[in-house]
Amino acid sequence: MHELSIAISIVEIAAEQLDRHGGGRVQTVHLRLGPLSGVVKEALVAAFPLACDQTPLQGATLDIEDVPLEIYCQRCGQNRPAQSPQMMLCNVCGTPSARVVRGRELDLISLEICDDEVCNDQTPAAG
Repeated sequence: MHELSIAISIVEIAAEQLDRHGGGRVQTVHLRLGPLSGVVKEALVAAFPLACDQTPLQGATLDIEDVPLEIYCQRCGQNRPAQSPQMMLCNVCGTPSARVVRGRELDLISLEICDDEVCNDQTPAAG
């Protein structure tokens, strides 16, 4: 499962950014993921907690924005949704296209970081 190595890379990048911003704790990692990224979303979600274990991201959540597959349709002269990743046909007129406009993304968009003091204040009390 190469999603584990991708999750580890995401954690490493996030940890570097955390260090640049003076520490704290990452609460949420926001990603954009397209259907042609080569990443299985469910496998990445499953691998993420393993990659975070014993790192500054332990306990962080992964928020994934699904990016739709979009192609440029020569016939319509516009960007259009593709019928599917397997059928690279314009969803409007059915013309085939190999020109992908969106859908290859695997982008780390942002991190939600809190200071250790603020994070501790937000931790629910045991009871």
